[in-house]
Amino acid sequence: MTGGMLEKMARAIQRMQREAVPFDPSNLGDDLASRVDWSPVKGGGASFRTHHLERIDSNRCEFKAAAGAKLFYGVFVVMGLGVAIAFGTAGASSAGLFPVLFGLGFAAIGGVLWYFGAAPIVFDKRRGAFWKGRQSPYDVRNVSELKHHAPLERIHALQIISEYVRGNKSSYYSYELNLVLDDGTRVNVVDHGRLDRLREDAQTLSTFLERPVWDATA
Repeated sequence: MTGGMLEKMARAIQRMQREAVPFDPSNLGDDLASRVDWSPVKGGGASFRTHHLERIDSNRCEFKAAAGAKLFYGVFVVMGLGVAIAFGTAGASSAGLFPVLFGLGFAAIGGVLWYFGAAPIVFDKRRGAFWKGRQSPYDVRNVSELKHHAPLERIHALQIISEYVRGNKSSYYSYELNLVLDDGTRVNVVDHGRLDRLREDAQTLSTFLERPVWDATA
């Protein structure tokens, strides 16, 4: 039996183990938990860690892009620019134009991934708000324009859930950290493949916000 087959069997056993014990939100002892949606807020995710939490000071925590995510984004940029430069310096003939454009497009994808992947994710007690993106609730005239934001006082709990992501070449689990607001609505914070690190960050955030963690993966 090859190593690849053993790995597939191990993943299948892991899936069966996860699915054998369904999560029961009523065990959390909170009526709101039973009314909250426990399906993913956003589909997909990453197989690696995309963000880590930093305690800036006693009044502010931020999720920032992890080193692995920056490396992933940077590969697109470097490879794309490398292809464009290599073919560009060889001569901009009609035959070489496509590789140059392809390389620039590849680099642009990396730039876009970096722009959105490194966008601020902030919990600020001074302003009493959470926001995700390059504009805070105080930088816009109409706060409803922002998709990912919430007053800190409305955060009722932190929710951790898993999603099995199936791809053409690989499948993996990705884990979401979401905010549960006092009306049961949810706001996604981060979504990546390192459950152990996500749990650590959630506990740090739980202490900072003085809110419980509802972990459906435990």
